[in-house]
Amino acid sequence: MEVRAIAKAQRISPRKLRLVAEAVKHMSIDDAYGVLEVTHKRAAKIMQKTLKSAVANAITNANLDKNNLMIASVMVNESPAFKRFRPSTRGRIHPYKKRGSHLTIVLKEKAVASVGAPKAVVKKEEKKDEKKEAKK
Repeated sequence: MEVRAIAKAQRISPRKLRLVAEAVKHMSIDDAYGVLEVTHKRAAKIMQKTLKSAVANAITNANLDKNNLMIASVMVNESPAFKRFRPSTRGRIHPYKKRGSHLTIVLKEKAVASVGAPKAVVKKEEKKDEKKEAKK
């Protein structure tokens, strides 16, 4: 089951946020918290808050165990930019954009290994048995 948390209109450019997002993609929750704790970027704090929200959603809404969660995907999209102008010489202006981001974190449960032989091995053994019986 997948659980998500979304942080919209964060006042940081998507390029800066993607640097931190790539660092924690496909990690377990504890590993991601450790990486975000030691990352010296402003985006790490935004990621940490959103990850904490996603874990809370998984525990309360989906009744999932925190120890079995991992980050499935991290999406950083661009939000609408604020258009501003800087005064320049000779009465002119220079436009610039104050960019923002939308951050989406999707969590999923880790695949739990089943007890016994894998299904692929069992199927191969069954086919061998069928071939032996066909020869007799």
